[in-house]
Amino acid sequence: MPETFASVPIAFVFLGTLLLSGLAVEFGFRRGRHRQARASDADDREKEAPVGAMVGTTLGLLGFLLAFTFSIAADAFHERKLAQLHEADSIESVFHQSRIVPDPHGEEIRGLLREYVDSRLKWTGDLPDARVRPAETLLQELWALGLEYADADRSDVSALFLQEVDDLARAREERVLLREHSRIPGAYWFVLGTIALLSFAAMGYHGGVAGTTRSPVMAAGVVTFSLVIGLIADIDRPGEGWIDVRQDSMLEVRAMILREQASCSGCGDR
Repeated sequence: MPETFASVPIAFVFLGTLLLSGLAVEFGFRRGRHRQARASDADDREKEAPVGAMVGTTLGLLGFLLAFTFSIAADAFHERKLAQLHEADSIESVFHQSRIVPDPHGEEIRGLLREYVDSRLKWTGDLPDARVRPAETLLQELWALGLEYADADRSDVSALFLQEVDDLARAREERVLLREHSRIPGAYWFVLGTIALLSFAAMGYHGGVAGTTRSPVMAAGVVTFSLVIGLIADIDRPGEGWIDVRQDSMLEVRAMILREQASCSGCGDR
């Protein structure tokens, strides 16, 4: 179920929600009118007041679930921003720490870090045409170079450098977890959608029982709900829609690395 819902484009999520909610309202409206028309006398007719109270309760529960769902998506969005800042800081720290690593290891580490930043920006879609290796492969090479340096140096300085590399690896894992594996569960979406359809059907039923015409307010409610669902789905799917974490921190680190390497291109061996 989670994979099935996640494979549906966000635009189709909005249009599907709009269609199903509208059909639910129409079904409830016609059902209410049909019931009232079949009533043989006034005592058999559905009373508007009790139906209205139950509809209000159902819509209130739907509103609570919507607020809770939006909170889940917004919190995950904020955590992705913090995780990006953490990884950018970790890359910058490793880059600066690499200055204490003698060449050729130090130069190779800085080259790996530049490629690593490009790999991360390609992963987020900000450098889609970058020809770089996967971040996991680059981290493995970075670890290997760090271990070679630590094996030769065996000091607190080399231990500190390895600690910075370990922090970078943890920051990458955190971002992958938050971006690719921290989604609103499919079962949750199913329950929310079921409650929404029942609520809109109840709203339409109340209109049919009351004997009113099809109010534009019903359509407004359906459109509003569909927009909110589309918004939540967009926030919950990084890299797919219009709302995503800006990669400003990673771009700033990339620019810093390029400046540093350009300024030292003629420095010779360190």
